[in-house]
Amino acid sequence: MFSIYKISISVCLLIMISGDIYSQFIFRNNSTHQKTQKTSWKKNLAAPVFLISAGLLATTDNDIINKYEVNEERNEWTPQFHTHVDDYLQYAPIVAVYGLNAAGIKGEHDFVNRTLLLIKAELIMTAIVWPLKKLTTVPRPDTGTPNSFPSGHTAQAFAAATFLHKEYGKEHPLYSVLAYGSATAVGVLRVMNNRHWVSDVLVGAGIGILATNLAYITHQNKWGKNHKQFSGMMITPTYGQRSLGMYIILPIH
Repeated sequence: MFSIYKISISVCLLIMISGDIYSQFIFRNNSTHQKTQKTSWKKNLAAPVFLISAGLLATTDNDIINKYEVNEERNEWTPQFHTHVDDYLQYAPIVAVYGLNAAGIKGEHDFVNRTLLLIKAELIMTAIVWPLKKLTTVPRPDTGTPNSFPSGHTAQAFAAATFLHKEYGKEHPLYSVLAYGSATAVGVLRVMNNRHWVSDVLVGAGIGILATNLAYITHQNKWGKNHKQFSGMMITPTYGQRSLGMYIILPIH
């Protein structure tokens, strides 16, 4: 049996290694504008496929990573552990993107296109996560409620981390490291809080990255700087009573 320390390190390594692979793919993709659409799709699918595959592997009886063994170790070593940090940390990269922009650090896209990309990514992520929860009916490890797979918190965290990476990672790689680090922390905390199986977390991470990748690769960038009527628009994520949402404030000129 693994110790809980080794389990946490294993989960972190799985996610961070995939994040590193993903980052390398993106940086190479951004180094030239002459890549084929087929190649772009392959590179944007690499990390999600890796994570989702690892999550599905964790649902089987194997010696590499097993969701029941991870849960047993968690219950043995930290049965009383509980925190709400993950409820808020999942949105940290989004807050960081708009905070950096407000501080005058320009990202990859202007405010309007960036916000549209975020909304698209959130819609894609939600359209994948919630139907899967209904279809799979996997019971949560703590309450048995049949909506554990995949982890919505982790999907949100990695969608947000990829959003920050897309906007600022090319020029500021450290931001990508911090973003994926916070997303990884959310995934680990979901397991430590006994709210999810490790398989839920890994698949959720893959879905989150996939959602934002799809939003960016399909974006036509049609909303240019001439759309001044949207200047000053603000977007703020919200969480309450176990529901996700966002406030959008539009100025009237």
